[in-house]
Amino acid sequence: MSGVVCTPPLKETAILAYAVRRILYMIPILIGVTLLLFMLFNVFGGDPAQRYAGKYATKAQVQLVREDLGLNLPVPQQYLFFVKQVVTFDYGRSWATKQEISRMIGEGVGPTLCLMLPAFIISVLFCLMLAIFVAYFRGSWFDRGAVITCLGLMSVSSLVYILSLQYFFAYFLGWFPISGWDESWTGRWSYLVLPWLILFALSLGPDILIYRVVILDEAYQDYVRTARAKGLSRMAIFFKHVLKNAMIPVITIVVIEMPLLITGTFLIENFFGIPGLGGMMIKALNDSDFPVIKAMTVVTSLLYMTFNLFSDILYSVVDPRVKLK
Repeated sequence: MSGVVCTPPLKETAILAYAVRRILYMIPILIGVTLLLFMLFNVFGGDPAQRYAGKYATKAQVQLVREDLGLNLPVPQQYLFFVKQVVTFDYGRSWATKQEISRMIGEGVGPTLCLMLPAFIISVLFCLMLAIFVAYFRGSWFDRGAVITCLGLMSVSSLVYILSLQYFFAYFLGWFPISGWDESWTGRWSYLVLPWLILFALSLGPDILIYRVVILDEAYQDYVRTARAKGLSRMAIFFKHVLKNAMIPVITIVVIEMPLLITGTFLIENFFGIPGLGGMMIKALNDSDFPVIKAMTVVTSLLYMTFNLFSDILYSVVDPRVKLK
């Protein structure tokens, strides 16, 4: 009896096809984001030309600004121009600084990554390891103490962390600079140690609790009870099976937090004078710098869509049972 053997497609091909489909799905989402931004800032938000020209500008000056910004064109044409800016990553110039927005974003990425990347990696690894031990000893005094401590850490405002640690370590003890920035590669790190400590402290409470809940939720699945009935030790079940299956939701949590590596932490950068994207966004909000706000909103949306796609692809790598469809 003869038959045709159907070989399954290569995993790399399936991942590529899935990525292409997801990228195509992003297009209508991005169109919706740009349309919403355009309506908020160009239609419902008042006259942008009047805001740009200033409160005491004459009608003639406002009209000149309107023509210079292309606001005298029909609304559909203005929207298409905005879409062109998004596609080409040419967002024009800032109203406040007159600099090219794309260049401002490029210059802010470096300081933001120097601030966020080391703190993010250290906090994820440390919180995950501590959550594993807390979950393994669930119900013990160690577990209860860790949960109470994490809840206490979460109840404190981020401003309290920033101001108190800045005062104690930088002003009172003088171990670190209070604020500032050095553009040189070797000189900037002394300004980043204290912000790293603050970001690490801010992440301890919520991250440990989230990872603990994820791991414990997996520990109460039916297959765990089946494995116990077969005589497997608790340690073998926990570290060989529970942790592996718990990695999928952990990946989701970590990947969702990854866009913060680019957008930064607004308060940290503002308080410590770090010229990153977070500080740039705060300044744009204070100055009503609409082009910068729109550009950063689009960039953030693109980052979240990209990292969501990345997390879905990682699912299939961590767990072969996950099929990309």
